[in-house]
Amino acid sequence: MSGSGVQMVAGLALAVTILIILVLKTKVHAFLALIIAASIAGIVGGMKPTLVADTISAGFGSTLASIGIVIGLGVMIGRILEVSGAAETLAYALLKAVGKKKEEWAMAIAGYVVSIPIFVDSAFVILNPLVKALSKRTGKSVVSLGVALAVGLVITHSLVPPTPGPLGVAGIFGVDIGLMIALGLAFAVPIMIAGVLYAKWIGKKIYQVPNEEDNGFIRPTQQVAYQEFLELASAREKELPSLGRSLLPILLPILLIFLNTTLTAIELDSGIYSVLIFLGKPIIAVSIGLLAAIYALAGNLSRAESLDRMEEGIQTAGIILLVTGAGGALGNVLRESGAGNYIAEQIADLPLPAILIPFFVATIVRLVQGSGTVAMITAASISAPILSQMDVNMALAAQAAAMGSMIFSYFNDSLFWVVNRMLGIKEVKEQIMVWSVPTTICWGVGLASLLVANLFL
Repeated sequence: MSGSGVQMVAGLALAVTILIILVLKTKVHAFLALIIAASIAGIVGGMKPTLVADTISAGFGSTLASIGIVIGLGVMIGRILEVSGAAETLAYALLKAVGKKKEEWAMAIAGYVVSIPIFVDSAFVILNPLVKALSKRTGKSVVSLGVALAVGLVITHSLVPPTPGPLGVAGIFGVDIGLMIALGLAFAVPIMIAGVLYAKWIGKKIYQVPNEEDNGFIRPTQQVAYQEFLELASAREKELPSLGRSLLPILLPILLIFLNTTLTAIELDSGIYSVLIFLGKPIIAVSIGLLAAIYALAGNLSRAESLDRMEEGIQTAGIILLVTGAGGALGNVLRESGAGNYIAEQIADLPLPAILIPFFVATIVRLVQGSGTVAMITAASISAPILSQMDVNMALAAQAAAMGSMIFSYFNDSLFWVVNRMLGIKEVKEQIMVWSVPTTICWGVGLASLLVANLFL
C-alpha cells in the first residue's frame, strides 16, 4: 500500500474528475484521458512516479494479452458478414420463421443475433432498408420495427462478446469469455422482451411509414399486403448467401468456446478433450470463425477485396483496443497503489450489494460522455480492483459494468442519431421517446435482473 487511505481515495477521486473533464470538455481522446487519469491516481495516491509508468505499461499489456487478438479477429468476421449480405439473410429468415403480426419480435431477434459480431451502428444501417421494406408491405410503423431492431442490436452489443466492449470488460475482470457470453445471452432475453413491448407501444404513438415518392416518411392510416413483402424477400434472398453459411461464422466459435468452458469446469482435460479445449480457447475459436467467414461468405470477393474489407474492420477496432488497454492500465494502478483494497474494506461495511458498484459507475460515465464502450471499460477498470478483494461473483460484476452502460442514450451517443435519422424522427421530444426511453427501460430491467441473479449466484 503506497499512501494513506485518504490519500489513495483522493487520488482516485481527482483522477476520475479529470478523466470526465478531459473527455467531456476538451479535445483529448478517451484513450489519452485514461492514461492521464491512471498517472494522477498513482502519483496522488502515493506511488513513485517511475513505478506508476511501469504499472500503466504492465496493465495495458496484460489486458490486451487476454482479449486483444479476439477483438481483432471478431471485427474482421463482422466486416465480412456486413459486405456479404449474411446479416440480411439472418433477418429475412427470422421474419419468415416468426411470421405475420410478430414482425417486431423478428426484428429484435435479428438484432440480438446480428449484433454479436457486428458493430451496432453498422448493423442498424445494414438492416434499416429491411425495416423500411417491411413497413411498406405490412403497414407497421417504421418506429415500432426500427426500435425493436435497435433494442435487439444494442443489448447483445452491450452484453455479449466478441463485441469489443463486453470482451474488454471480461478481460479486465478476468472472467472466462464463454461464461460472459452465456450470461450476456441470458440477461439479454428479459431486457429484449421489455424493449419490444415498448417498441409496439411507441409505434402506435408515432405511426409513420416510408413515402416512396420522396424517399421520406408519411403518417397514413392504411395498411398494405404482407404477401408483397414475402415476395420481395424471396427475390432479395436469391442474391444473398444461404442461412447455413450466414450462421456458421457466428455459431461455430460460440459453440467451441462453450465447449471449452464446460470441459474446463468439469476438469476433463486429457486425450481428445484437451484438443477440444484447445479449439475452444477464444483466440483459436474466433480464428476458426474467421476462416469460416472467409471461405463460406467471401467467395464472390477477390483476394484483394477480401483483405481490404477485413482491414477496414481492424481500423474500426484500433481505438477500441487502445481504450480497453488504457482501462486496464488504470485498473492496474488502482490495484498496485492499494486504493482498490482500501475502498473494498470501506464498501464491505455498507448495506448495499457490491455488485452495484460497476453498474452505477458505468451509468454515471455513460450519462456524462455518451460512449457505452468507454463507460463499461472505465467502470470495469475502477471497480475490478475493488471487487477482487470482496466476496463477489466477478462474472456478474462484469455484466453489471456492461448493463450499466445502457442508460438513456441521448445527444452525445452516435447511435441516438443513427436510429432517429434513419427512422425519420426530427422533433427532439419524439427522438427521446424513440431511443432515450427504451434504452433506459433496458437499463432498468437489466438492474432488476442483475439483483435477482445476485441472490442466487
